[in-house]
Amino acid sequence: MKYTKYEKARMIGARALQLSMGAPFMIKISKKELAEVKFNPVRIATLEFNKGALPINVLRSHPDTRVKQEVQG
Repeated sequence: MKYTKYEKARMIGARALQLSMGAPFMIKISKKELAEVKFNPVRIATLEFNKGALPINVLRSHPDTRVKQEVQG
């Protein structure tokens, strides 16, 4: 599924908040990689997103475009 830039920003931001509150990583990250991203939760969430391991789903609502007919009686 291709995400819009708004969906991507929302998912990464929500995951970064979870990580900053102490949530476990969903990918294996070495201490060297953690040092490279400087323990930044946004960058860690971006890594998870790029590897497809983000535990967040997007539910898109579609408008009902059908015209409803009234029954005369």
